[in-house]
Amino acid sequence: MSANVDHHPDPFTPPDPEQARMGRVHASLFRIAERHAATGEQRLRQAHPSAIGPHEAVRLVTFLLSGAAKLDDGEPEVDHADITAALSLVPLVRGELDALEAALLQMARGRGMTWQEIAFGLGLGTAQAARQRCERLTDRTGTDPE
Repeated sequence: MSANVDHHPDPFTPPDPEQARMGRVHASLFRIAERHAATGEQRLRQAHPSAIGPHEAVRLVTFLLSGAAKLDDGEPEVDHADITAALSLVPLVRGELDALEAALLQMARGRGMTWQEIAFGLGLGTAQAARQRCERLTDRTGTDPE
């Protein structure tokens, strides 16, 4: 009995939300791929037909829910677990996009673009807003601003 207890967390200690979410990432990708990207035709709805990525899984569930993509014959309806799986992937997708944006901002500055030019590209009103966005991204991603 004690060996069994050693393998299970203390039932009176709440789980760490970040660890629990990370534990769902693989299961989330697998669930969405198995239910909505199992056939060659279904995989053509995504950018990488051989494997579904986190951003594609989120996009696919969103498109199926909104009606922008149609279910194939025999494909299961999107259910609450599919939505939860997609929501579990959102922080990962956001982190990947933040890292891409931070790198792009660094490269833009490295190529001599002004903060005002960068602000225009990002749809921001001021150079200060672009600098502040860059600072927030570098804080979140742990990258060097310049």
